[in-house]
Amino acid sequence: MLKKTFEITIRDDFITLGQFLKLANLISSGGEAKLYLSNHVVVVNGESENRRGRKLYANTTVKINEKEYRLVKK
Repeated sequence: MLKKTFEITIRDDFITLGQFLKLANLISSGGEAKLYLSNHVVVVNGESENRRGRKLYANTTVKINEKEYRLVKK
């Protein structure tokens, strides 16, 4: 069974992991990012990540709760 990859479109060269969580509708405000990251396993390009300021660029893959997201530049 193929897993669906959700695309998140960015306009700038990069966004932070905290901004990504908001764009992916996983949190409702930026202030929730730290708590969300402490309670969930987040994998960025195959590496576990918990820094909300981590820079994410186009073609970055993020996996959270069995869902996979890929950033694409507009």
